[in-house]
Amino acid sequence: MKKLDITRYMKGEILGERYQVEQLLGKKAGRRTFLAQDLQSNQPVVIKLLTFSNDFEWDDLKLFEREAETLKSLNHPAIPRYLDYFEVSLDTVKGFALVQNYIEAKTLEQYLKAGRTFTESEVKEIASSLLEILIYLHSQNPPVIHRDIKPSNILLSDRSGNSVGKVYLVDFGSVQTVAAKEGGTMTVVGTYGYMAPEQFGGRAVPASDIYSLGATLIYLVTGSHPADLPQVDLKIEFEDQAKVSKEFVEWLKLMTLPSLNQRYSSASDTLEILLDNKLYDYKAFETSSFLPLKGSSIIVKNQKEFLEIIIPPPVIIKNKFMKLIAKLLAFCTPTLVVFSFFIILYSIFIGINAIAFFRIIGFSLMYSAILLPLGYLVFLPFHKLVEQKRILINSTFITTNYGNESTVFNLNNTVSRQYISNITLTKHSKNIQEISIYVGFHKFLISRANHLSEAEITWLANLLSSALDRPIYKEENNDK
Repeated sequence: MKKLDITRYMKGEILGERYQVEQLLGKKAGRRTFLAQDLQSNQPVVIKLLTFSNDFEWDDLKLFEREAETLKSLNHPAIPRYLDYFEVSLDTVKGFALVQNYIEAKTLEQYLKAGRTFTESEVKEIASSLLEILIYLHSQNPPVIHRDIKPSNILLSDRSGNSVGKVYLVDFGSVQTVAAKEGGTMTVVGTYGYMAPEQFGGRAVPASDIYSLGATLIYLVTGSHPADLPQVDLKIEFEDQAKVSKEFVEWLKLMTLPSLNQRYSSASDTLEILLDNKLYDYKAFETSSFLPLKGSSIIVKNQKEFLEIIIPPPVIIKNKFMKLIAKLLAFCTPTLVVFSFFIILYSIFIGINAIAFFRIIGFSLMYSAILLPLGYLVFLPFHKLVEQKRILINSTFITTNYGNESTVFNLNNTVSRQYISNITLTKHSKNIQEISIYVGFHKFLISRANHLSEAEITWLANLLSSALDRPIYKEENNDK
């Protein structure tokens, strides 16, 4: 049976007793986007229509409703404005409609296909505008993650004076909020070539939007879709085709690094580095040799794009399964304490039998739920005790975490290098030394361990001083 194309029947239809369809703007599986006229305000509007077609899935409706709810909560001049949402029930089509204001502008995709090219300054201007939008989205509570930033979802108005034009971010059909993520199963959405690697596993964080924006900007400076460019270790190789400065190339590389631990993590930091011209290159890491300390168990890895320092844990548990069991026991310590308390209580006053035993389990579970934060406080120091500490330094950031990229609760902490004032080496009593970096008045602990020798701590401080190009301050703290 021939599939019915509803598009040819929609022109002239009045939806929601108010909006008259004029023309089709775009379509994809189960969705149509129309330009329509609001008969009450006499203004053009955009109607996104989700239809109950043969390929309809409930996840589609869930995403569609989330898009409507998200747009309704947002108020930004560079984001489509929510106008209406209603059910459609016609003879030719049934589904739901989302109405938003019409923005008269072409997509970046349309400009590039028409042969337009962008200068480096124009691309930077577009990047700045989009990062401002992401700062707004990611600052919402909960943060709003677009998940599908690409040239066809970015509108650019005509040039105005010295400006490249006004930039808009559209199509929130793949949007995710933290609340939505925690409330159900993960849906893999996005566009190949622009999706961050973690999105293929159903995970999306604000840094995922940074990756997609970086991939979009790479398309602007090369004229090629990222999926058509070569890759090495999941990194997009584009510099040979980009006619921009090396510093800007390196900034784009940092946006599109496959590892979350190495990529720019926030839109505000990314924008600040761009606007302040803090676009360093990697020459220092390519030409300098940071050598490990002879006889030390601290590992130093000189990579092209970053320096990695791995500090072994105070307690080494080689068997991964045993390490996991030990962490679970640490987390469950409050539950075990409560369980033991009720066992002793029942043994003294009532006596232990099958009914009492199940009551004890019930009471223990009830109280352990209340004590979950305490369980985390017990787990946290134990986690640091058995996991290696990794320090990653590139031209812009220093990142510390525990374990590796696949470790749950790796406690990732990233600091922008430009705000680091100094490195402090503190000698405490009982032979414990501590290395910290200061960002303004804020102190970030790098290492405090009595399992490292004085020579190792001093060497590590000097290594960080050399890599970060910051002085070392020494102090003593005779704490009791």
